[in-house]
Amino acid sequence: KPCGETGQSAALGQVSVMSGQQKNLEGYVGFANLPNQVYRKSVKRGFEFTLMVVGEYICIHLCVSTPHWSADQSPLYPSSPHLIDVEQSQVLIKEGGVHLLLTIVDTPGFGDAVDNSNCWQPVTDYIDNKFEDFLNSESRVNRRLMPDSRVHCCLYFIAPSGHGLKPLDIEFMKRLHEKVNVIPLIAKADTMTPEECQQFKKQIMKEIHEHKIKIYDFPETDNEEEMKMIRKIKDRLPLAVVGSNTIIEVNGKRVRGRQYPWGVAEVENGDHCDFTILRNMLIRTHMQDLKDVTNNVHYENYRSRKLAAVTYNGVDNNKNKGQLTKSPLAQMEEERREHVAKMKKMELEMEQVFDMKVKEKVQKLQDSEVELQKRHEQMKKNLQAQYKELEEKRRQFEEEVNTWETHQRILEQQKLELNRTIDKGKKKKIF
Repeated sequence: KPCGETGQSAALGQVSVMSGQQKNLEGYVGFANLPNQVYRKSVKRGFEFTLMVVGEYICIHLCVSTPHWSADQSPLYPSSPHLIDVEQSQVLIKEGGVHLLLTIVDTPGFGDAVDNSNCWQPVTDYIDNKFEDFLNSESRVNRRLMPDSRVHCCLYFIAPSGHGLKPLDIEFMKRLHEKVNVIPLIAKADTMTPEECQQFKKQIMKEIHEHKIKIYDFPETDNEEEMKMIRKIKDRLPLAVVGSNTIIEVNGKRVRGRQYPWGVAEVENGDHCDFTILRNMLIRTHMQDLKDVTNNVHYENYRSRKLAAVTYNGVDNNKNKGQLTKSPLAQMEEERREHVAKMKKMELEMEQVFDMKVKEKVQKLQDSEVELQKRHEQMKKNLQAQYKELEEKRRQFEEEVNTWETHQRILEQQKLELNRTIDKGKKKKIF
């Protein structure tokens, strides 16, 4: 372009943008090494993962005490009696030069009381506090060191009753499904036959769908093998697991399992339980997706709710504190439903008022019509009475007239007769 045109464009703040075109480069440039740079930086920084386990004490005691990593490691925390507070244990795991800081959050004593009202409150408070800590870390001036202690996954253990979910199970998962990735598990699966376990799974999933509980949703992928694996996991939800701290020798092979008179229930045998599927999902295939969903969905929902609860002048709005347990989309949907319900209510009220006004007007017109009809009938009766009275007076008058005329004729006749008599007398005197 000419200099003048370029200067004019710059003065007007216009920017010329080239349309994106795909071009194959000849030779080696080097940006294809970018994934390796990201890999080295990630490995150097290390990874963090927080796993929460919730359920009745005996279920967690028998299942979670089994390490999720290999049969040769010791439990992350020993067996303990009933506790009250939410506890966490951390372990730094190294494998192939990769460091993973694993945090296990335990909830001993959950659901063991006679009255379990609000027993989920410490768990929800813990999750919200971790979100709040991360939000405060993001708000600092120096954000280099931001430890991620947010809960990325919650394993909820369901007692193998065979009769479906308990009210506590339903209420707890409904309280947490908007805050964390919930994965339901059937504890002590070795206490049921395969047929009973399969039927129990169907009943649980049916109740989960009926109560609209949002469990962890596996991501869609274009890879056919990964989709087969995801479909296999979905078909076996909720996963049935078995836990054991005992190493048993079976056919010359040391395995972790439980010894029974009829045989051995192996923890890492896919024919006996779904423990290997759970382990592979948590560690090998979906750990990063669990973290991504936590960061992009649950944390963003908390962050949006937190920012939405702040008024224009920066003061925390206490009126919205009761709404912090809902996601923004759910909040908008609820507000939309409330607005629609309010409009329908207003429309119904207006229709009722209109109908009432119409009924009042119709009733008033009917009353006026009845009143006018009564007045008409009364006036008609009065007119008829007056007519009869006038007719009677006219008849009497005519009778009086007739009587008077008759009397007059009689008088006239008498007068004529008298005159005749007088005339006759005069004539007689003359003669």
